[in-house]
Amino acid sequence: MELRQLLLFLSALLLSSCSIFKVIEDTENQRFKAKQDASILGLFSAELLNVKAPKNKPVIAVYPNSFTDQTGQRKSNSEFALFSTALTQAPQALLIRALKHTAKGNFFIVVERVGLDNLTKERQLIRSTRETENEKKLKPLLFAGIIIEGAVLAYDSNLKTGGIGARYLGIGSSIEYRQDAVTVSLRLVSVLTGEILVEVLSEKTIYSYGQTQDVFKFYELNTELVELEFGNAANESPTIALQKAIESAILEIVNIGYERRFWTYE
Repeated sequence: MELRQLLLFLSALLLSSCSIFKVIEDTENQRFKAKQDASILGLFSAELLNVKAPKNKPVIAVYPNSFTDQTGQRKSNSEFALFSTALTQAPQALLIRALKHTAKGNFFIVVERVGLDNLTKERQLIRSTRETENEKKLKPLLFAGIIIEGAVLAYDSNLKTGGIGARYLGIGSSIEYRQDAVTVSLRLVSVLTGEILVEVLSEKTIYSYGQTQDVFKFYELNTELVELEFGNAANESPTIALQKAIESAILEIVNIGYERRFWTYE
């Protein structure tokens, strides 16, 4: 009987080998071999990174309340209440990053408005110090001709779900998937006239995938139970999906600006 159980265990391992190997590949490097060096993520959109730079860089401002998460979404969980949000509460940081890296940093001049209070206080200190020491006056702040505004409009969960599975003689395998989506709105506003120059919408799909293999058997006149289960899951990062949606929206704004001659090629 011990030999029979051993053979059953080995057969379950063979049937579940794909899942086991994927779990090991997904986690072993992170747990044991990954370097502890910090890394700086670049843009995910090669088109935005390599877009043509204009003759004159437009000066653009991003205020802390000009691009916020308006979805009100919380992380989904069917077992207990979660108070963490589904998306970052500082999406303007991703927007500023995308603007600064457009055309490898040669497209927009982004002025600081998120930390404007800290900036003005520091300038006041510098100005008062220089006035007492009769030194050179402080240069004025650079003003923006364009303000970029918008919001994360929607985070739609479970737009599409499904899977497939089969079981025979207590040995089974199943695959499940889920599709979510995040929607972003951006608009360029002229400071001179208040006119909305460009308005775009961008949507990015978020995929989740999981698979399991299991064995469920009774032995010894249905008195001994053997149960084995293996599985793994892969979930796309909502933050990365949001970054991609923002980059896609900015790329569309750049192309529309060239078409309407808000800026021209070098």
